[in-house]
Amino acid sequence: MNFTTVLLDLKGTSAPSDKPLLLHDVLFCPVLTWLCQELSVIGAQRFFVVCHPQWQQEVKDVTANFADVRLFDDADAALSGLDENVLVIPSAVLPVNAFSGSPVYTASADDLRCSLAAGNPLTQRPEDGEQGLELLPIRTVAELQRAMPVCRDALAQRLAEHGVTIMDPTNTYIDPRCVIARDVTILPGTILRGSTLIGRGCEIGPNTMIRDCVIGEYTTVNASQLNESRVGKHTTVGPFAYLRPKCAIGDNCRVGDFVEVKNSVIGDGTKISHLTYVGDSDVGKQVNFGCGTVTTNYDGHRKYRCSIGDRVFLGCNTNLIAPVSLGNGAYTAAGSTITDDVPPDALAIAREKQTNKDGWAARFRASWEKK
Repeated sequence: MNFTTVLLDLKGTSAPSDKPLLLHDVLFCPVLTWLCQELSVIGAQRFFVVCHPQWQQEVKDVTANFADVRLFDDADAALSGLDENVLVIPSAVLPVNAFSGSPVYTASADDLRCSLAAGNPLTQRPEDGEQGLELLPIRTVAELQRAMPVCRDALAQRLAEHGVTIMDPTNTYIDPRCVIARDVTILPGTILRGSTLIGRGCEIGPNTMIRDCVIGEYTTVNASQLNESRVGKHTTVGPFAYLRPKCAIGDNCRVGDFVEVKNSVIGDGTKISHLTYVGDSDVGKQVNFGCGTVTTNYDGHRKYRCSIGDRVFLGCNTNLIAPVSLGNGAYTAAGSTITDDVPPDALAIAREKQTNKDGWAARFRASWEKK
C-alpha cells in the first residue's frame, strides 16, 4: 500500500455541535491521536483533517506532536492541488484490526476529486480505489465504549510480543501513547496514562496510576500515584506514595509509604521512608528523612523552597519552615521546628527543654475520681 498522505473526515453526517467520534477518548487517549500515531509507523507523513471550524482547535491540540497536520473545512479544499495516492478515512475508526467492514481505502487525488464533483460522499470509494487498512469502524459513542476491551487486549498483546509481562490484562489499562521497554512486569490494577515511559526491568503495580511520567530502569512502583514527574533507576516508590507534578526523583532512592512529594528535586540515594511531605524543595544526595518530616512551604499567601544539602539527617517529626537551608552533613534533632539556616555538619535542636512534674499524673487521676 503506497501512501504518505492521509485524509480524515471528522465531519461525516454529524451536526456541527456534536463532538466528532475521533475526538473522543479510548483508554485515556483521543482516538485521533492514537490513529495518527499508528499510521505514522507505517509511513504516513501528512494528515489532512476535514472538520467543522468549532472543533479545529481541539484537533490541533490532540495532534500537536505530529509534524504535518493541516485542517480544512471541506474535502474539496483538502484535495486541491494534490497529485498522489491518498489513504482516505471517511468515518470514525479505531486502529485495531477488523475482520470486515472497514471504510478505509486508498485512491488517487484525481479520482477523489472526480467522485466528489459527481456528488458522491467520501464514504463512497471511487471505482479505481483500493481497499485500505482493515480498521474497526465505530458509529456511536456506545460502540466506542463497547470496543474498549478490544483496544485494551490489542495493546496488551502487542506489548507482550515486545517482552512486556502483563499479569492480568483484563485489570490493566494502558494508554496507547505509553512506551514500555522489555522485561517490564505490570501487576493487576495498574493504569498507565498519557506520554508515560517505563524503562527496562521495572515492576509496576499492583494498584498503581502513572500519568505523563518517565520511570528509570529497574525501578519498582507499588500501589502509588505518580503525575508529570521523573523517577530514576533502581528506585522504589510506594506503597501508598503520591508524586505530584514537577518532581525529579534520583537513582537508588526510596519514596515509601504515605509519602507525598510535590515540585521537588530529590538527589540520588535519598531515603524518604514514611509519613513525610516534601514540597517545593531541593534535596541533595543520600539524605535521610525521619518519619513525620514536613516541609512547611506555604504561609497562606506565597510558597517558598527548602534547600537540603547532601548527607543531611532529618530526625523524626522535623518541621522545616521554608525558606530555609541545611548545609551538607547537617543533623536535626527529632521533634525540631527549624526556622533558621543550619550550617554544614551542625546539629540543629529547636524544641522546648523537657520538664518533669513529679506526681502530676496521680493528682490528675485523683481529681477525676472524686467527680
